[in-house]
Amino acid sequence: MKYKPHSYQEYAKEFILAHPVCCLMLDMGLGKTIITLSALWLLALDSFDIGKILVIAPKRVAEDTWPKEMAKWEHLTGLTFSLVLGNQKQREEALNKRAFVYIINRENVSWLIENGQWDFDTVVIDELSSFKSNKAQRFKTLKKVRPKVQRVIGLTGTPAPNSLLDLWPQLYLLDMGQRLGRFIGGYRERFFKPDKRNREIIYSYKTRDGAEEKIYELISDVCISMKAVDFLDMPEKVYNRIEVSMEKKEQQLYDRFQKDMVLSLGGEDVDAINAAGLSNKLLQMANGAVYGEDRKVLRIHDRKLDALEDLIEAANGKPILVAYWYKHDLARIRKRFDVRTIDTPEDIDDWNAEKIPVALIHPASAGHGLNLQEGGSTVVWFGLTWSLELYQQLNARLWRQGQKNTVVIAHIVTRGTHDEDVMKALERKDMRQSALIAAVKARIGGAS
Repeated sequence: MKYKPHSYQEYAKEFILAHPVCCLMLDMGLGKTIITLSALWLLALDSFDIGKILVIAPKRVAEDTWPKEMAKWEHLTGLTFSLVLGNQKQREEALNKRAFVYIINRENVSWLIENGQWDFDTVVIDELSSFKSNKAQRFKTLKKVRPKVQRVIGLTGTPAPNSLLDLWPQLYLLDMGQRLGRFIGGYRERFFKPDKRNREIIYSYKTRDGAEEKIYELISDVCISMKAVDFLDMPEKVYNRIEVSMEKKEQQLYDRFQKDMVLSLGGEDVDAINAAGLSNKLLQMANGAVYGEDRKVLRIHDRKLDALEDLIEAANGKPILVAYWYKHDLARIRKRFDVRTIDTPEDIDDWNAEKIPVALIHPASAGHGLNLQEGGSTVVWFGLTWSLELYQQLNARLWRQGQKNTVVIAHIVTRGTHDEDVMKALERKDMRQSALIAAVKARIGGAS
């Protein structure tokens, strides 16, 4: 695919090229990965300024997002990669492969360094905020080899959602203490004062007067924020697609039900009486569970929950509005995450006051006139809907006048399922009943 960057993406790429140490603070969905890869290609294959590159990322991002982006864009041809994942033998084999980019999950960074496998001159830390603890082993081991690295690129959405104290470990991995000091104690003493305490025990700190502005000033030469307002005409929408896959056995269950319209699962029967009923059941299964007889919830998989976990972590405290469709989706999300549903005027006020990090909403309850744009700018569609009206209405709760940030509309899509049919129809804005029926009818009875 041919890459046509937005002006802010071109700006961010040039920033990386000009700064051996840098941090891109981009909102989710603004293209951190492709911006970084575009810069790496130029540095490795055009100017030959760098050699061996290590990308550190959350596990699912490492094994899915980075390889996909590298394979997707024409201009990245030649930028080879190796996935340093799996068991120890697999990781060692991956390190022995010849490539420009080596991609590893952050949990294995300590293993990599402690086993003397370090010969990288460039490091990309995706979700830099996951290195915000100076006491974590991953920080301590990476700190040891930092002097051997020529270029470091940090990527994050919200580097310090809880406290500016979180910035010190992240900036240290970039500049080895040049801007915020070599020791966290000195940084804390200079810019913070005790807040909550019990005699000698200090539980929290707050910034001294003028400290916040001074910290921003100190890091401004190597950090850029993509709050979009400086680079885009607002408000703008960015659509994002996060794909997940079922395991082989789970896919076989799905395919069998799609073909036969009946399935026995855990001693319970699941059946569909017509194409519309089949569509409904298939979307449930794509989400991870399905109603059996007497509306008993039968679990299929947790792939979308895993993807939602990654998105919540990447947001790092920035509010996310999650759209669900089925009650069993709501129950499973609630069981796994600390969330709150948007039901009452009080819920809406708290959301707009940015008091709810993860909010759940049903599209049918997000009617015209509901203003949620002050509380956040990210919508995650956990489950998709055939209703174009409800889809557009919900997105418009954030994408409206008064929104100060780029609105990111993310869709979690299960590969090889009815989700893909709905996404195609959403993209075509073709949500007719005939489109729904045609999408499932083509495969009933095993026809392709």
